[in-house]
Amino acid sequence: MGALALGSLIDPKLLAAEKARDTGVTAGLHFAPKARNIIYLFQSGGPSHLDLFDPKPELAKRDGQQVPEELVRNIRLAQIGKNAKLLASPYKFARYGKSGVSLSELLPHLQTIADDVCFVQGLHSEAFNHDPATIFMNTGTQLAGRPAMGAWCSYGLGSENKDLPAFVVLMTGVGQPLTNAAWGSGFLPTVHQGVTLRSQGDPVLFVSNPAGVSSHRRRESLDAINDLNRIRFDALKDPEIQTRISAYEMAYRMQTSVPEVMDISKEPTAMHEAYATTPGRASFANNCLLARRLVERGVRFVQLYHRGWDHHGGPDGNLVFDLKKRCAETDQPAVALIKDLKQRGLLDQTLVLWGGEFGRTPMMQGALRPDQIGRDHHPHGYTVWMAGGGIKPGVVHGATDEFGFYAVENKVHVHDLHATIMHLFGVDHLRLTYRFQGRDYRLTDVHGEVVKQILA
Repeated sequence: MGALALGSLIDPKLLAAEKARDTGVTAGLHFAPKARNIIYLFQSGGPSHLDLFDPKPELAKRDGQQVPEELVRNIRLAQIGKNAKLLASPYKFARYGKSGVSLSELLPHLQTIADDVCFVQGLHSEAFNHDPATIFMNTGTQLAGRPAMGAWCSYGLGSENKDLPAFVVLMTGVGQPLTNAAWGSGFLPTVHQGVTLRSQGDPVLFVSNPAGVSSHRRRESLDAINDLNRIRFDALKDPEIQTRISAYEMAYRMQTSVPEVMDISKEPTAMHEAYATTPGRASFANNCLLARRLVERGVRFVQLYHRGWDHHGGPDGNLVFDLKKRCAETDQPAVALIKDLKQRGLLDQTLVLWGGEFGRTPMMQGALRPDQIGRDHHPHGYTVWMAGGGIKPGVVHGATDEFGFYAVENKVHVHDLHATIMHLFGVDHLRLTYRFQGRDYRLTDVHGEVVKQILA
């Protein structure tokens, strides 16, 4: 399967043969897929589920009181002590859609599509600091060096467009630093790693021809380099040499394909108004529109990282000014993306996932002032939402306890989420493996159960 995926990027004849099959390289491998593409809207820093999706009357009743000792007896917190006081949400909630999901006043656009979305409120993770939690959410382990979910999709499902990568990453915002360990290929061939595109300036660094180098001269140079690489491969049989050849060829084709797909200026005025986009700027809104353009062209896995959700309290991030800003930046374009995909008939085959690496504590961090109030990191129970791609719409799955601390009902582990996503692509997560250093690895390691209750 890995050879097929790699071959689809190298051999045009094989690519043409595979593109004739509607579901790509692994068509019929395990079972019929529901999704062909995924757009992962990763909100880096840890959005507060308690202020966006999961209101708790008990918190409002006991606001300012000491957290119950039995709640925090055996847990570790990142930056606050176990004696912190409970904090009610300062925001109003109301119920929306047939599911009656409670949504914050900070998400007026998401309220309009409540019946198109599945809210997973019983999600829980294992890491309580940003870097290991982000890597865990993306690779299934807290240690750097394992393949990202997008790399597994590229490896298992191949590419549907010979001129664009199968796995694309777009980034906006400021805040907690991100490393390519979250979108790397790990021990898989590096052809499967995420390729970072930029929505401002050169879309891809170092892909444009240097001054004085024509396209014809670049083609001649690549042919000569590839001939030398093939000679080297015949001697060593190192698959990374084939990856290098593929990368050179992909970069050459991207010189034409990427500027075209990244140019949103030709989109209709109504589309810019819907997404709140401004051509030429680096913004989450622009990246949402780019994500739609990328999946239209067959990019398998598009991941948008938007930083700035780390709201501990104080001038660097708080639950009043900064949380409002993040919601204003993301709510409208994310919902516009869902509506746009639906209108184009793409939502049924495109899975959209929104969420961060963890949630926030029901206890307060910082001072009880609008410019200081915050919450700490919290992996034990939080919310993500999903839409399209075979997900059951208009449902709320799972629940946290009365304080929003622990996932207690229909709990979903990160491994379960990964297993479910692979299932939607028609892949049995138990069977998509890669042998490395004497053992078979998979995205879900030795864990993971498909959450069948949220499947359409």
